[in-house]
Amino acid sequence: MSLIAKDFVPEKTKGGMFKSGKMQTFQEVLDLANAWISENPQIKVVNVETVVLPNIHEKDEDGSTDTELWTAGESSSHWYQIVRVWYKDA
Repeated sequence: MSLIAKDFVPEKTKGGMFKSGKMQTFQEVLDLANAWISENPQIKVVNVETVVLPNIHEKDEDGSTDTELWTAGESSSHWYQIVRVWYKDA
């Protein structure tokens, strides 16, 4: 049995002309992770952790699975806290 990771990333809604986009709260992301764990009784959860990653919602990034996430000097960057569940399939 190998160890598998599943990431729960906060969703970012697009804003409109007079409304800015909204990011899911950490509690909403945690609720999604807990629901997924409850709905999959065949898995054995090994660890749950929070991970902070930069710029995962940028168009040239692959989200939490991107192997090269970066930020530079004085430019603006956005950091996101995600929930990562490590588990084994029973």
